[in-house]
Amino acid sequence: MLKLIRFLKPYWWRVGLLLVATGGQVYATLQLPALMADIINNGIVVGDMDHVWQDGWWMLLLVAISAAASFAASYLSAKVGAYFSRDLRAAIFAKVLQFNMNDMKQYSTASLITRTTNDVNQVQMIITLMLTMMLRAPLFCILGLVMAIQTAPEMSWIIVVGITAVVASSAIILSIVGPKFKIFQGLVDRVTLITRENLTGLRVIRAFNNEELERKKFNKTNSELTRLLIFIDRVLELQNPLINIIFNGTSLLCAWVGLSLLNQDFAYLGNMTAFSEYVTFVMMSFLMLSMMFVMLPRANVSAGRINELLKAKDSIRWPAETKGVPEKQPSVEFKKVCFSYSDASEKVLDNVSFRAEAGQTTAFIGSTGSGKSTLINLVPRFYEATSGEILIDGINIRDFAKDDLMRRIGLVPQHGVLFAGTVRSNIAFGAPNASDEDVKHAAEIAQATGFIGRMSGGYDAHISQGGTNVSGGQKQRLSIARAICKKPDIFIFDDSFSALDMKTDKKLREALKPVTANAVVLIVAQRVSTIRDAGQIVVLDKGRMVGKGTHQELLRDCEVYRSIVKSQLSDAEYRKEIHGAAK
Repeated sequence: MLKLIRFLKPYWWRVGLLLVATGGQVYATLQLPALMADIINNGIVVGDMDHVWQDGWWMLLLVAISAAASFAASYLSAKVGAYFSRDLRAAIFAKVLQFNMNDMKQYSTASLITRTTNDVNQVQMIITLMLTMMLRAPLFCILGLVMAIQTAPEMSWIIVVGITAVVASSAIILSIVGPKFKIFQGLVDRVTLITRENLTGLRVIRAFNNEELERKKFNKTNSELTRLLIFIDRVLELQNPLINIIFNGTSLLCAWVGLSLLNQDFAYLGNMTAFSEYVTFVMMSFLMLSMMFVMLPRANVSAGRINELLKAKDSIRWPAETKGVPEKQPSVEFKKVCFSYSDASEKVLDNVSFRAEAGQTTAFIGSTGSGKSTLINLVPRFYEATSGEILIDGINIRDFAKDDLMRRIGLVPQHGVLFAGTVRSNIAFGAPNASDEDVKHAAEIAQATGFIGRMSGGYDAHISQGGTNVSGGQKQRLSIARAICKKPDIFIFDDSFSALDMKTDKKLREALKPVTANAVVLIVAQRVSTIRDAGQIVVLDKGRMVGKGTHQELLRDCEVYRSIVKSQLSDAEYRKEIHGAAK
């Protein structure tokens, strides 16, 4: 928890004002019992009404000061707490945005959501309580104890008894519920995960008629969470009757001892009344501290989860500036590149080498799991190569500043990703300064102008989160338009034409040729028909490069490529292809 206090640093002056207001409230409140004792002893008992009125006006003034200071302290603590949680959420979000694909695998999406929302709320709540109670409660406790002893030293042992009882009851409750809070947060993550999976996979669940199975899965975790929450609440609720018993017992003890002392000196009535008030303040301050220490373990678990995220070291380090002078002509070169996931012993890519030149299309093909998508994910450094070198424009990829590298790359992922906004904002996502002409030109090349024109609002038409209000093919074309609008040096298409019909596919590729004439084009494909005209085709099999060349060359020399072609063509078409390659 203490490690997150640094987020309060920008608001130190507000915290200072809060401390001043809290001090003023405590001072004004603790003067009231002393004035009440003075009214009783030197006013009511002796019949001096002028003295009663004089002290009464002072009491009203102190009450007004206490109320104003309390309002100021509550306002400042709420404001600082809100700013604190805002900055903490922003820091978490910024950290997650820096993660590469390997880092993301350490945390589930559900866990990241919970840490950004629920965990931050828990920490904010305890920070707000700390700002209001951590000074107020100790001041009330220490000053109230001093003033109680000065007022009625004969009764001071009662305070020790009451404090001991409060601390003991809180310690017992804390020892029971403390370990449960970490389990609770884990179950919240699990509920969020199941909910997210069901919402995103609703169509699949219905298609396989598995609603009941998913309902049982959710109910099981939800019931575990409910049982744990009920247990925690039941234990915490024990604190209320215990505290009531302690408070009432302490009050009775004060009355019993005080009445015995009144028999000796009736003027002791004011002191007894003031002492009872001071005892209440001391006991309440210990109660507030005890409540906070009961709540602290839960917030501490949340703070630990947040700190774990913020302290996570990026596995990929980026230099502040690009080292070296890039070549004039864009290029991508792999030199004996190997890659394996951190938690896997087998290599996903093994000794891959090729060079992709500007104006040339380099295609990657292979069976599922051969490493095609992993290979192109190394180009924007979503993953870091285990060994070997990747050169972009003649410079090692590790020597590029992040902004400089990303500016050169236009990526179209396998599954088109759209963001809530408009058609225009999605196309211009990678080029915020793009003009309307740039956006429309990109859409035209991507063969998207037809369906955009039919949408209500055209380029200002609303796109739902995730692009749920457009079809798969439309989503892919908008993703392609987004990459075109960026005007990159390197185009990466990760099986980005799979949702397009053959006619649209052909038109789009023809329109792309002028745009990509001076750029490197990397294409991952499943269909041979889409890459047969590529200047260079790289064939992958189980992470190894088993062939490289043109369509005709690979038909002659690469058995794996021939088997892929054969699986996608009829026997007659296959024989025709082999015959053509043999010439």
